[in-house]
Amino acid sequence: MKKYIVALSAVAMLWSCQSDEQYENLNRDPKNPDAVASEFLFTAATVSVGDYTASPNVNEPIYRFLGQYLTTTTYTDEPNYDFTARQNPDAVWSEYYRDVIYDLQDAKRVVNENTELSQNQKDARLGQLEVMEVYGWHLLVDGFGDIPYTQALQPNEFPNPEYDDAATIYEDLISRLDNVTAMLSAGQGYSGSDVVYAGDMAKWSMFANSLKLRLGMRLQDVNPSLSQATVESAAAAGLFTSNDDIAAINYQSNAPNTNPLWEDLVQSGRADFLASETIVDYMNQFEDPRRMVYFDDNIADGYIGGDYGGSNNYGSFTHIGDIFLDPTREGILLDYAEVRFNLSRAAELGYNVPGDAETHYNAAITASMEYWGASSDETEEYLSQGDVAYDGSEMQFATQFWIAMYDNPAEGWSTWRLYDDPVFNIPTDNETFVPLRYTYPIDEQNLNNANYIDAAGAIGGDDAQTPVFWDTTTPDQSTYPGPATEEDDE
Repeated sequence: MKKYIVALSAVAMLWSCQSDEQYENLNRDPKNPDAVASEFLFTAATVSVGDYTASPNVNEPIYRFLGQYLTTTTYTDEPNYDFTARQNPDAVWSEYYRDVIYDLQDAKRVVNENTELSQNQKDARLGQLEVMEVYGWHLLVDGFGDIPYTQALQPNEFPNPEYDDAATIYEDLISRLDNVTAMLSAGQGYSGSDVVYAGDMAKWSMFANSLKLRLGMRLQDVNPSLSQATVESAAAAGLFTSNDDIAAINYQSNAPNTNPLWEDLVQSGRADFLASETIVDYMNQFEDPRRMVYFDDNIADGYIGGDYGGSNNYGSFTHIGDIFLDPTREGILLDYAEVRFNLSRAAELGYNVPGDAETHYNAAITASMEYWGASSDETEEYLSQGDVAYDGSEMQFATQFWIAMYDNPAEGWSTWRLYDDPVFNIPTDNETFVPLRYTYPIDEQNLNNANYIDAAGAIGGDDAQTPVFWDTTTPDQSTYPGPATEEDDE
């Protein structure tokens, strides 16, 4: 229900903007579910992506646990990566298919059937929808591996859709982004219903190219030639140039249109979430000035992260920073720091991109520092540390990249999987390894069993430790820090 209220609120802005979209509403039947306006669907799907990537809720994708940024006090199944207790994979699967991709595809249908729009207007709107659809598909592939794609969401023709090869899907997603720039530049797309850029089509183009850069860098180990071609094409087409360009959901101050962090950290009235010892320990090691924003100063002795995956007393460990308690806190989809980190790695690999690896690395950290309000002096001091100053090592690069993705946890989890660093903790209660993917939903096993069996066999087994296709090397998690013993505490 929330996403439709958000959509209605966003589209209501059109009446005060005096744009062409307001006149379209006069010809719509608000009581006819078959005539849902495309702007409603566009906003709803976009907000659904933001909600699911930002939410700390244990019933949802648990990205903040998969990236070991947060831990909990009492409900420890999810930080111990128990996917069965609340069927998290089922929730992720249905949300992205039903509330993101299906809505976006439906919006495309409505746009194409709208005779009141010029072809240029249609193309621009279809371009925005296409970028968000590619974003949704890549989250599904990154989460599960092989998934239904070409036969998906066509229940009449394909009630039991076959699974497509994940690498082939990625190639198609990149091809789709190749074609979207011309669409976005054709004319004015959605504006008042656009909760990311409010109709700024130039920034939509930068978002598309920056997303293409992300996908290209995922392929660096498994398909170097396509990776290089994709990255070089994206860089040439125009990426984010500052923190002003980032793709983020603009949330509102009143429920139910708020950032989901506020819902679970404030509105719920509960005390369930803490900063994880994993992120806190690394940032303490570097005396990172972002700690003052990422975390609260509720502990007199400094910042102390909660025991990852164990039962924690809420008052004894570091809480989440005040900025994340703001209902209007934006939900990051892709930011400038990520772009510069990806360019740094691309330059290190010898790709033909502007600039050198060290310059991009320093710029990435600087972008993150500036975004979170650190001073130039603090940034310079941070970069001058021996463990931070660029040395070209993958471990250093991955650790700094991961720290910067604190509020983009889906990307933080993917960063850890792609580069196998930094070293994470083994959850205290179950001592389970960090998942390399979601297991397939129970519903797929029950309702699409034959195709599920084929897919599980194709990827090497439906197991959380089966890597997705671009994750060609996996860390030996048996060497990772485990639960502290009494001897360790002495």
